[in-house]
Amino acid sequence: MRDFSTAEQAVGFLLGLTDEDTAARVRRRIGLPGPEAPEAARGRLSRAWTRAHDLPASLILWVLEEDDPELNAVVWRFITTDSGLRRAVARGVPFGSGRTEAVPVSPALRTQEPEVPESYVRHGLVGALRDATTMKEARSAESMVLTRADWRAVTEADGERPLPGYARWALSVRPDCPPALRAQFGSHRKFTHRVRQAGVLDGPPEYATTYRPALRVLQVLSMGHVLFPTRVREAENALRPLVRDHLGDREDAWAVLAQLIGTFHGTAPELLMTAGAIA
Repeated sequence: MRDFSTAEQAVGFLLGLTDEDTAARVRRRIGLPGPEAPEAARGRLSRAWTRAHDLPASLILWVLEEDDPELNAVVWRFITTDSGLRRAVARGVPFGSGRTEAVPVSPALRTQEPEVPESYVRHGLVGALRDATTMKEARSAESMVLTRADWRAVTEADGERPLPGYARWALSVRPDCPPALRAQFGSHRKFTHRVRQAGVLDGPPEYATTYRPALRVLQVLSMGHVLFPTRVREAENALRPLVRDHLGDREDAWAVLAQLIGTFHGTAPELLMTAGAIA
């Protein structure tokens, strides 16, 4: 069985948002193979992530929320700069909502946990955050915020007396920082810009509708049922009305989309509107 091309994956994802009859007719019209089997998609996980450096941090979190040891091993090498996430994965900390039991971890990952910061040993979690006077020290301290209890402790400490600016910054750009705590830190324009630059998103709909190019976004979403099945439906629900309104069951519109998608630099909504308008 051959691998699907990036364009085929992207168009196939959009066809999955239509009814079966429309999808079958469009596939015949544009010469697109049938839907990719889930086992085939899972078998190409590593190859699909060769460009993971351009993925937003929140997408990595959505994968970790599955609490799947196999998926954790796949994304491990793409979180090299986030010591907090690496430490949590190495210790089997669960990310999924409501999960309390530890996630199984391979011995190879356990041995790669980042070194525990000396400031944490001396001052404890909150003390290390309050003691941070540089971004490097703040990033080192925040790497020890792992569990839900840790995040609650940080939230309470900041509520009692605001944490230093570097600590707030380092914590806010963690994709697993609770939204309520991030809001507690403030909403200054420069602050929200830093969060955006770090790739921290409100959810899958934001990625599906605002990131570009559309080809890359849709190709990643096509892996959603394997990588982050719990959250991918949110992205589907955001795009489904646009697929219906701009393409619908018009085979000519789908044919235009298939021709445009490889070189289109805009967002997925812009791609759908453009294909529909041209057709």
